[in-house]
Order: sequence, then C-alpha cells, then structure tokens
Amino acid sequence: MGAAALAAIEGFVREPRHPVGEEIEIRLKRLPDAFEGFRIAQISDIHFGPYMDRQGVERGVQLARGMHPDLLVLTGDFVSHSIGKANGLDGARHAEPCADVIAQWKDMPKIAILGNHDHWNNADLVAGALVERNIRVLRNGSTPIERAGSRLWIAGVDDALVGLADMPKTLKGIPATEATVLLAHEPDYADYAAKFPVDLQLSGHSHGGQVRIPGVGPIVLPEMAAKYHTGLNRVGEMQVYTNWGLGVITPPVRLLCPAKVTLITLRRSLQ
Repeated sequence: MGAAALAAIEGFVREPRHPVGEEIEIRLKRLPDAFEGFRIAQISDIHFGPYMDRQGVERGVQLARGMHPDLLVLTGDFVSHSIGKANGLDGARHAEPCADVIAQWKDMPKIAILGNHDHWNNADLVAGALVERNIRVLRNGSTPIERAGSRLWIAGVDDALVGLADMPKTLKGIPATEATVLLAHEPDYADYAAKFPVDLQLSGHSHGGQVRIPGVGPIVLPEMAAKYHTGLNRVGEMQVYTNWGLGVITPPVRLLCPAKVTLITLRRSLQ
C-alpha cells in the first residue's frame, strides 16, 4: 500500500505538475555557419483546461526562459475541453489565458502550430488568441530567420491528424538548398515529411504515453505517435525530435514520464 501511495503521488501530483528540462544537441548537415549553436526552446501539448492552469503554464515558460533560447516554438494542442463538456467553443476559449502567460515573455520570438485538440475545439479561435498576442502561427506556411546573411527556415504544417497538413504549400518559397526545421504536431508525420528537403522535424502529441513501464515503455499512445513517440529519431536523411509535452489528457496522470520542456541546440554536422 505504501508503494501504491507513492506511485499515486508521483503520477498524479509530482510528474504532471513539475516539468523537467531536457537539453539536446542536434547536428544538421546544411546548417549555416551563422546558426552554429542556435538554441530553440520547445513547449508542446499544454492542454490548458481542467488539468492545466495559468500557474502550470508559468512553470513551463519559466523553465524555458532559464534555458536562454534564441527562439521559442510551440508545437500544438494549446487547449482541452472542460470536464463534462464536449469539444467546442468553451474549450477553445482556454487559448486566451494560455496565450496570456506565454505572451508575458515579450523579448522572445515565438512560432506556433496547431494540434488536433485545437482543431477539435475551434482552430480559428485558438489561432486568433495566439496571433493577437504576437505569437506567430504557421498553418502550412514558413518564415525565415536571418543571421549574418544566412537563413534558417522554420516551417509549420497544419494538423495532420485532421487531414489539413500540406507539405508542398508549407515549403513553397523555401529554396531546396536551405536548412529547414519543420514543426509538425504528430511525430509519425515524419514518414511523409522525410520525402521533402527538411532537415529536422519537431513534434509533440505523444505525451510520451503519460505512463511508461520499465523495460516496456509507453502502454498507450495516440494515433500518429506510435513510431517516433520519444526523443530523437532518424527517418532517412531527416531527424525528428518528439517532446513529451507540458500537459495531460484524461486520465490526468504521468508515471515515469514527466512533463518536459526541451532546449535544442543546433550544431553543424561534422560529416
């Protein structure tokens, strides 16, 4: 009983509410010299709603701020519907207090994409709340970051699970020779994205499974997160990194799978 009590405290209290930081270096062959050491903080799957409040978002944002990144990327699922209610406008309105907290970090460029839960509630309302607070939202689009005459492209697809991702449209206007980081909510989208001139895909969606068993791994994973649900993987010439997310969905538990904020430092490949 004591072990069960400890597991309950860990799963329902500590891991969901106390995010940890992960730092990872990723080497890209096409990274321009000017972007050597470029630092990207990634927050994903906030799921503002019944199990995530302003204080929880603040913990994640403060953790990211302490990493001193050059860019903050937000890889979807900002909201969840309220308990006892269906997906819809009520859930989408959670985007406003969520975005309020993120927007308090005023000196940091922020780029976001939407996830399936944002669409299931109301994608336009979620995107509007972010844009109104100067958080750029990419929905099958891209934007360059410039340094010393070189460019690094940040591209973002609309959500693949709801059938709105459009890679040709997303990459339109990006020279095929220039380094590109793709934001795609579902990690298994990498199997398709790797067919295009993309160097790195950053994803969320999996939550790491929320509950992981030693020697087994996650026991339940969502659709389009069965293959690349954790950490850094390679798909052909492209790499895909999957963040475990800040929030949870029902049941609101994390066990051996803490909420996570990631700092990705880009390095030029030695080969």
